[in-house]
Amino acid sequence: MAVPDYQSLLPLLKASVGGEKRSRDVIDDLADILKLSEEDRNALLPSGKKTYFSDRVHWAKTYLRMAGLLESTRRGYFRITQRGLDLLAKPPARIDKAFLMRFPEFKELMERPSAADPEENSPSATVED
Repeated sequence: MAVPDYQSLLPLLKASVGGEKRSRDVIDDLADILKLSEEDRNALLPSGKKTYFSDRVHWAKTYLRMAGLLESTRRGYFRITQRGLDLLAKPPARIDKAFLMRFPEFKELMERPSAADPEENSPSATVED
């Protein structure tokens, strides 16, 4: 399996239910759920400092936070918001960037000229096995 793009990881919202979560633990849990190989788990970005997978999970977390679905609680930790819980009560088929545009806070941030998009900053959208 290839490392999914950041939009495929946005369902990490479901993994956020149940109180404060540690980012590192959620990254590991998602890698297990997706059955990523050790090679995919350990594939590094060109900088050599971070894996593709953890980078994509962090982008997904950032986008969910921008939409008010997650909130940071302290360094390296986060939790789902009431808005996130309400969304999961009637979950959409997919939570991606287009879906998140329905939240005014997210839309406003994305329409700023300086808004970064991980697809523009990544050398490729996926890493193959």
